[in-house]
Amino acid sequence: MDTSFVLELGLQALLLAAKLAAPLLLTALVVGFTISLLQSITQIQEVTLSFVPKAIAVAIVLFLAGHWMISESVAFVHMLFEKLPELIEG
Repeated sequence: MDTSFVLELGLQALLLAAKLAAPLLLTALVVGFTISLLQSITQIQEVTLSFVPKAIAVAIVLFLAGHWMISESVAFVHMLFEKLPELIEG
């Protein structure tokens, strides 16, 4: 097993993790920033006002992008299984 091959697989795994986490994290960031801005403008400091909209928005994005996320994960696992003989050969 070549070191560069293992590093390439690790890099692909990290890129996949970032690609899958990006929609959820960006949604939480945008909704959290918007709610924080609203709270600072209106002087309302309620914890649930920040948490509940973020949770709902992330759930909606997960529902909308879930199929894409699963298909990307399955494609990566298929690629790993295709390269399994190269990993075993050494």
